[in-house]
Amino acid sequence: MRWIVRGDVDGFFGLAIDNLVQLLLIDTLCRGVLAFPPDLIYGRILPGAAISILAGNVAYALQARRLAARTGRTDVCALPYGINTVSLFAHVFLVMLPAKVLATAAGAADPVRVAWQAGLFATLCSGLIELACAFFAERVRRATPRAALLSTLAGIALSFISLGFLYRTFARPLVGLTTLAIVMLTYFGRVRFKGRIPGGVLAVSIGTLLCWTTGIAPVGLRPSSSTSFHVPVPVFGDLIAAVGGGHLLPYFSVILAMGLFNVLGSLQNIESAEAAGDPYATTPSLLINGFGSIAAALFGSAFPTTIYIGHPGWKALGARAGYSILNGAFVTAICLTGTLAWIAWAIPIDAGMAIVLWIGMMIVAQAFEATPRLHTPAVVVGLLPGIGAWGALMAKNGLRAAGLGGAAGPFSAALVGEFQKSDTWIHGALAIEQGFLFTAMLLSAAVVGVIERRWHRAAAWCACAAVLSGAGLMHSYQWTFGDTALKLTPAWPFVFGYGIMALLLLTARWTTEDL
Repeated sequence: MRWIVRGDVDGFFGLAIDNLVQLLLIDTLCRGVLAFPPDLIYGRILPGAAISILAGNVAYALQARRLAARTGRTDVCALPYGINTVSLFAHVFLVMLPAKVLATAAGAADPVRVAWQAGLFATLCSGLIELACAFFAERVRRATPRAALLSTLAGIALSFISLGFLYRTFARPLVGLTTLAIVMLTYFGRVRFKGRIPGGVLAVSIGTLLCWTTGIAPVGLRPSSSTSFHVPVPVFGDLIAAVGGGHLLPYFSVILAMGLFNVLGSLQNIESAEAAGDPYATTPSLLINGFGSIAAALFGSAFPTTIYIGHPGWKALGARAGYSILNGAFVTAICLTGTLAWIAWAIPIDAGMAIVLWIGMMIVAQAFEATPRLHTPAVVVGLLPGIGAWGALMAKNGLRAAGLGGAAGPFSAALVGEFQKSDTWIHGALAIEQGFLFTAMLLSAAVVGVIERRWHRAAAWCACAAVLSGAGLMHSYQWTFGDTALKLTPAWPFVFGYGIMALLLLTARWTTEDL
């Protein structure tokens, strides 16, 4: 298999734009929410992210080449890899921001440094959890029905990827629909434009041109940051201070939950790759992921990495191993040279949103195509928690836009009553949001058991849901002043609810009869 093929160019544009979005979020949230100085962002956090992303992308590209050599195939696609979006938000709002607020209240000399150290600690723990789970996660993957794994992933793709970019497409239809038409022609229609121009390159080029000619791009508003080379530097002292300080233990519940969340997401992405024809071993894949997050923490990044969603989409584009190498080189270049703001200024996100939208649609399609037709109801059930969690996020974003979610108007349980007056059961949405990956997978697996009339298996999945609810890893949430967070205390109504489900399913062989 060649190092670079034509499909790698399309794959690179899509994955690079996805990674660029995460880096822009880091830049925006660290400056706007955490008030981190540019020296910390561009001199420590982004270089640390570059180390982790480059190492992981190279490792997954080599893994793809080894699989190609072992199987004699030339169509193997590397696992996509980058910064974890969900963990990014969790680390900012649920770990670093509270740590900074408490440090400020306690009169700490440098609250910003305390917040950054909290992020380093959370990232290190995320990598260690991934390493610890790498050696037995394969058993979990093999015991779980494919419908449960793929539908959970499809729920994320449909809501957090597709719907978000769909809104953006119709908010800016001239750019959105034009680039969508190019993507539809080349990817759905399986044709190419004359001159052998890759569809992704054409879509981004025309999208960029339209952004600049229609005023979407910030004409005349050039970035204020200057470009300079930043060498990644180990931050062992800050990590030791974070671990030994003891003040980060209150955030360990969030860190543990996010670590397990990342492991489950990785398993689902590995299953997605196997369904697309690329069977990667679970243990080495998780080890690469875990070491990537540890490298991020050691060199200053407060954000863990993950196996990305979207493998079947990149593979359908014709991407192989080269797109991963290109992405790693691109991210490294913009993180080490301080050109992130200039790239974002020159190529607006709108220019490539059609590619990301298509990736989301392909993941949803795979969930139905790669599972037995009899199991399609289980796929639908698995989609719902992800959509519900996205709805909770939209509700909270709306509240923040209205001025709530800050020190002047913190979130509180009183919002539940206000929402219910309009027949909006926000409590249910917030309960679904916490641990929604577990909820989706377990309910979908239970439905597969019911469809196959394996009552004891269906009951066992519901019993697992009861146990996780009892441990506080599902449905248990608490209010913070600007968000909701997982609360590691038993969610008793759900424990009893899932327990009753398990009992009904376990006794179904005696209490039911054929139609």
